[in-house]
Parts: sequence; C-alpha cells; structure tokens
Amino acid sequence: MSDSFCPDCKKHTEVAFDHSAGDMVCTECGLVLEAHSVDETSEWRTFANESNDNDPVRVGGPTNPLLTDGGLSTVIAKPNGAQGDFLSSSLGRWQNRGANPDRSLILAFRTIANMADRLGLVATIKDRANEIYKKVEDLKSIRGRNQDAILAACLYIACRQEDRPRTVKEICSVANGATKKEIGRAKEFIVKQLEVEMGQSMEMGTIHAGDFLRRFCSTLGMNNQAVKAAQEAVQRSEALDIRRSPISIAAAVIYMITQLSDDKKPLKDISLATGVAEGTIRNSYKDLYPYASRLIQNTYATEEDLKNLCTP
Repeated sequence: MSDSFCPDCKKHTEVAFDHSAGDMVCTECGLVLEAHSVDETSEWRTFANESNDNDPVRVGGPTNPLLTDGGLSTVIAKPNGAQGDFLSSSLGRWQNRGANPDRSLILAFRTIANMADRLGLVATIKDRANEIYKKVEDLKSIRGRNQDAILAACLYIACRQEDRPRTVKEICSVANGATKKEIGRAKEFIVKQLEVEMGQSMEMGTIHAGDFLRRFCSTLGMNNQAVKAAQEAVQRSEALDIRRSPISIAAAVIYMITQLSDDKKPLKDISLATGVAEGTIRNSYKDLYPYASRLIQNTYATEEDLKNLCTP
C-alpha cells in the first residue's frame, strides 16, 4: 500500500493496487484513482510449456538488422511427445515451405557467438564479426571455402578493429578445428574481398605488445608490481628498433621481469601462457637484453640486479 490524495475524501489516504484490474483504489471510500495502469515491475510468472522450465521471460530476443526479417520469423516447433512423422503432417509441411532464408546466417552468428563467449569477448566484438561475415556472405565469394576458418577470421578481424586483439593461436583454440594457416588465409581473403568492394584499404588497427601483456601476466599469476614493471618496459620497447612481433616482445619482457623477481617463471610456462615458442622467446630476449637498463626502472630492479640478469 501507498499514500495518495483522494479527491472524494479531500485528504491523503492509503491506496491499494488491484493487480487483476490494474486499478489504484482508495481504501476509505473505494474511489478508483487510476484505472488500467501498467505494472512495470519484473515478471515473476513462468510461461514455458515445460513444467521444469522456470524462465519467466515471455518475449523473444532483440531484432537483428542483419537478418531479412529482423530475426522475428515464426517457427512451428515440434510439439512435446510428437513422433518422427511430425514433418509429414500439415504443420510440418508448412514449416518446410516457409523455411527461413537466413538459416545459414543464424547458424554462422551462433558459431561466432560461441567462439566469442569462450574467449570472453564483449558484445560489440560479436556484432562487428557478424557484420563482417554478412558483408562477405553477400558477395557470394565464400562458397566452397572452410566455413570454420572464415568465421574465425571474421572474429579475428573484429578484435583488431575494436582494439581488443587476440592472437591467431587464441582464435584457433576455439575455431572448431580450423588451423592457424587456414585462418590466416581466410583473413587475407576477407580483407582482399572487402577492400575490392569498398574501393579502399581496410582498417585493421595496429597491434602493440601492451595489448596482450596484462592478459598474459594474469594467466601466469604475476603480482601487481611485476605487471606494472612489465607494462612500463613494453612501452619503452616501442622506442627501440626491435624487429620482433609484438607478441614475441611481450613474452620476452615477461621472461625478463620474472627473472628479476622472487617468483621466477619457467620458460615453458611463459611459452604456454603466451603461445610463443620457447626458441622465439629466447631470441627475442637476446634482442632486448642489451637494453635492459633502459627498459627496467631502478624502482623495480637495482643496477646490481640487472648485472646479475641471466645472459641469453
């Protein structure tokens, strides 16, 4: 109950809400103060067909502008307990006649969403990957190509464009069997096709070692002080002419920082966390070693510590 002013009683009185009719009623004189009001509170009833389904939602998903009908088409579901002859019934025949023309797109979007969820990516990256796939699919140029590689490449490009890059190995780990080489070829194919369509180069975003560093450090369980020192070292490394990939530089910096801390990380663990081969980390470390005093501040390591740093 709540208080409201009643024009009949000429005073503030207690008001009761009649949920069945949606009316606000004065408890003293019975005057209906507001009729057919809309209850905007949460829906706690369940409208599911199955008794063990407690989901109270009674609406569908949001519209999808990438689909022909916005994703609001009607699907005749197979009734509970129906046998295999459902598709031969009248409802089943109508279902087949009205087959969804966007079925392949829906399946592709679902696969992209599953991959993105396994990588912990945000919804904006999923949406961008869906847009990229829709553009390529409209060109009718992906028939006969590895579908899993195409979808994985769309997600890789979307991560780059949204400034949340993932390594090809990370994308490969959720790509339903597509190899790094297949994803790389699919990425080059998609970029080429879209550049021809747009008539201009396609922006992919620049990859920096710092884009991967915090995630790698978190996987290795490094403390905050070590993570901060690694981030500062990576930022300083950008001013150096180190001709290594950003991922290799990030792995080498992590190896250098952990060698100066009490919690040393084996090279094998760093390789597993970063996806960079142990030999590549060693070679990148060799390139960074001469600049150790410039990369690491005295607040984290003394000159004596840097002198005792393991030689490559």
